[in-house]
Amino acid sequence: MAKKFTGIYPALVTPFKGGPLGDEVDHEAFARNIRLLNAFGLAGYLVLGSTGECVSLTDDEAVRLAGIVRETAAPGKLVIAGTGKESTVLTIAFTRRMAEAGADAALVRPPSYFKGKMTREALKRHYRAVADAAPIPVILYNIPQNTGIVIDPDLVVELSYHPNIVGLKESSGSMPYLVEIIRRLPADFSYLVGSGFLILPALLMGACGAILAVANAAPALCVEIERLFRKGNVREAAERQLDLVPLNKMVMETHGISGLKYAMGTAGFEGGLVRLPLLPLDEKAAAEIDALMEALP
Repeated sequence: MAKKFTGIYPALVTPFKGGPLGDEVDHEAFARNIRLLNAFGLAGYLVLGSTGECVSLTDDEAVRLAGIVRETAAPGKLVIAGTGKESTVLTIAFTRRMAEAGADAALVRPPSYFKGKMTREALKRHYRAVADAAPIPVILYNIPQNTGIVIDPDLVVELSYHPNIVGLKESSGSMPYLVEIIRRLPADFSYLVGSGFLILPALLMGACGAILAVANAAPALCVEIERLFRKGNVREAAERQLDLVPLNKMVMETHGISGLKYAMGTAGFEGGLVRLPLLPLDEKAAAEIDALMEALP
């Protein structure tokens, strides 16, 4: 039986340097962030997710980042790597490269360039073929705000019984989606929420953990919400969830990855630059994030 993925996982950012294009990956800053994050009681890390600007990286850049996470993560931390590509054969090949780099599991977004043709049957064949060939477990990735595709809840349930499809990262922020499928999933299937707004509500409804962009800037607060929930202190967990909401809204909805990277800098991490076509943060937004970071408990 596959290991269940529980706890909090930051969706790691990729720090860039070298001018306004974000010419180079800052490997030293990336490794330093992981060394700092190792101290916060996190379950592991996601590398090459949406927050990591995965679509802006070359394959060689991506493989090196995965290797750095594996080398730098503290013992016992799980490493999940985003491996989704625009064809099944490319996704399989890249998943194998991530496994060789040390990933414990692959997070696979749906192909989306031909989204009008990504029917339920096309997605089913894609995910089954990837899972059949992958040397590591596969986690489905539902992020319709980026891909324009919703992985149908019934399809998630069907795929959850494949022996090498072990979980779902659900980033749409939809509680009805969770409610529709949570009781229909195998006991060893990992439902991981991808929204910082919903850590506690999702845990209460049966999710087993979260993969979160905001955990790069507020790891202690994200971990505390889950810890309090596990201890049965739901009221305190709810207070911490409410503390997190304004920052999550500011950095993930309003200002995006550049806002998150700036918030990381105020917390002692190194966000670095974004890679064009993403744009840097302006001074007004920076002041707003400063105020929210100062208000965190």
